[in-house]
Amino acid sequence: MAERALGAADWRGYARAQFPQGSWSVDGDVLHADAQGERVDLISRECFANFTLSFDWRLPRGGSSAVLTRVQEAAGPAAHSGPAMQLLDDEHHPDGADALTSCGALHALMAPWHDLRSSANSYHSARIVMQGSALEYWIDDTQVIGCDLASEELRARIARSRFREFPQFARLAAGHIVLQHRGTEAWFRRIRIEVTAA
Repeated sequence: MAERALGAADWRGYARAQFPQGSWSVDGDVLHADAQGERVDLISRECFANFTLSFDWRLPRGGSSAVLTRVQEAAGPAAHSGPAMQLLDDEHHPDGADALTSCGALHALMAPWHDLRSSANSYHSARIVMQGSALEYWIDDTQVIGCDLASEELRARIARSRFREFPQFARLAAGHIVLQHRGTEAWFRRIRIEVTAA
């Protein structure tokens, strides 16, 4: 299937029917999390199984966000079901001091292969590839994560993490995409998705 853009009409507030005005604003193809607004995540209206999601992202100094995949709202907050690509200003945010929660990490589970310390105040490209249980994260055309979510290694990491309490975490074959609002500004633009066969 051909790649297509995901515009404002393709998103709504998490556990809400409508786009969360006041928490997020739209300017052309840019989705902007407002630091002053209520912390409401954006969730895709559609579910996706195997895909390549590409987008540009930007954070302010000390900014934080994440993109989660294969999320199921019925499981509770997005992090209870969907693995997260951490987006962070490592240099000025405390989570940047821990490789497992630094920019590009599979959040709280796997450190990125490359240091992304100076990321604030400029746009960066990113790509998330999900094919079966295989997951890849790319930032600025450099792969930073590659793993098999069903592997013994990842299952062992999950069992040692706070995600062990959530039985559906990283186990769903399909689900929603979520852009997190963590109380800082964040910008996402040129969001595109290409759905692939199993």
